[in-house]
Amino acid sequence: MDILVLIGRILFSALFIGSAVGHLTQTKAMAGYASSKGVPQAFAATLVSGLIIGAGGLMVLLGIWADLGALLLVIFLIPTALLMHPFWKESDPQGRQVEMIQFQKDIALGGAALMLFALFSFAGDELGLTITGPLFNIS
Repeated sequence: MDILVLIGRILFSALFIGSAVGHLTQTKAMAGYASSKGVPQAFAATLVSGLIIGAGGLMVLLGIWADLGALLLVIFLIPTALLMHPFWKESDPQGRQVEMIQFQKDIALGGAALMLFALFSFAGDELGLTITGPLFNIS
């Protein structure tokens, strides 16, 4: 089971690490998009969110307090779904569909990250192939 969880961690965290690189290297462009969505202090929000998903993704990948890393991803994903992809505000059917897909993707990933948080917190040191055990213990 340890190797399957490791492969899952690699596949799951790759999305967030890649996104963090984009947030931190293309901050101005991404902040412009966030600003167009009504995000306050978009430049700072883009930088902070890049740091959050970068830290969370690396923590899950490396197994360093992976439960906290998964929780950081939840903290990013749910507000992002609500702020960046409000499909209910779209009047254009195609735009509405695109935003709904992005919203559902973020909500689903948030749910998966929440499950990872529970798994890491519950399994503790039994999971294996991690650098540290969990920060939280929900058993």
